[in-house]
Amino acid sequence: MGVTGFRGRVVALAVLIATAVAAVLVVVSHVLLSRVTDADANALAHTRAEAVAGNVTVRRGHVVLIESGNEALDTVSWVYADGHLIDGIVPGSVLDRVEALADSGQSRTTTVGRYLLYAQPIRLEGHRVTAVVRVDLTPYETSEQRSLAMSLILGGITILLAGIVGYVVVGRALRVVHEMAALADDWGDHEPGRRFNLGVPRDEFGELGRTLDRLLDRVDNALADERRLTDEIAHELRTPLTALRGEAQLAQLSGHHVAPESVLTEVDRLNTAITTILSAARTRIDGGDRCDLRAAARQAIAGRSIELAIPTNVDVAVATELVVAVLSPLLENGLRHASSRVWITGRIQPQGVVIDVLDDGPGFDPAEVDRVFEAGVTSGNGNGLGLAVVRRLAASAGVAVRAIADGHGRVEVTFPTPEAIA
Repeated sequence: MGVTGFRGRVVALAVLIATAVAAVLVVVSHVLLSRVTDADANALAHTRAEAVAGNVTVRRGHVVLIESGNEALDTVSWVYADGHLIDGIVPGSVLDRVEALADSGQSRTTTVGRYLLYAQPIRLEGHRVTAVVRVDLTPYETSEQRSLAMSLILGGITILLAGIVGYVVVGRALRVVHEMAALADDWGDHEPGRRFNLGVPRDEFGELGRTLDRLLDRVDNALADERRLTDEIAHELRTPLTALRGEAQLAQLSGHHVAPESVLTEVDRLNTAITTILSAARTRIDGGDRCDLRAAARQAIAGRSIELAIPTNVDVAVATELVVAVLSPLLENGLRHASSRVWITGRIQPQGVVIDVLDDGPGFDPAEVDRVFEAGVTSGNGNGLGLAVVRRLAASAGVAVRAIADGHGRVEVTFPTPEAIA
């Protein structure tokens, strides 16, 4: 329906344009032809009047006509001398107009029915002479009518051809677009690595191919991203489950009950991992909000022995849940590697609010500092997967996270402010 509707709109537009152009051409051509035929009729009238005037002379004080032998002029021309008709017979239908033109003594043109009447004074000393001629306009009007009919027929044919050509051309173009879209869709499902690779765009189809290539790149990246997310989820959930299984097996072998503290600790780790992953997914759907950064950081600390030095009354352009989800794994990582102390500091910068999560542990290896947020990379006894989730979660909300190798544990998190986004 959408393709048909688009084709119909394009064809309708083509027909409308063709109709407008044809109408303008018909009107212009008709006006020009009318002016040409009028000019031809007037020229013929002047020619006849000049021919009559050449045959008029004065003999013995009287105005007379020299016989020219042209009988055709006698039926369409009349000569008046001193108020009297001296040559020709004027039809009754035009008698009044002919006499009025002759009495005026001026060069004048008028139209009576299908005839053009033209009066031309003839200068003869001592006499007032006027030649009046008639031109039949029927041939000219017939020519105009035929020309108008032919123009209308040609215009109609042009409009019809424009509609047909537009329908065919648009249909072929849409077929190409449909085929390209179908190929791109099939590649995205089965062969995400394939591309059109049409080179530098030379027309709209080249631009479409480049756009579809970019779309396929995004699909490919999304699939790879989802695969990484699946790996991270699997590792995040496997670690506490493995610990719980180990505790249970140890208790089974030793004949003792499982220690509640260790079970609760691993369950808490499992709950934290699930909460973080869900927060990342919801952030992608719901988008950011705003919250008080210090209050959100307090929620992330959750009663743990961590120092907090963040300015008060500082809002950031993300939701409280996201701040907690980003900071909690970083704090857990700091507590795991710290010698005795973990603390949080904050400072306001033009690009946003910068939070430093610090500990007095050995810190990050300078050679690995750029890879600490990759799944499977760790600098201690952890599995290195909490930081990978932090990176994914932060990127989904426009939060920058980076590790700094300065001899101690330090992770810098930059939260955008509402003012910076506006």
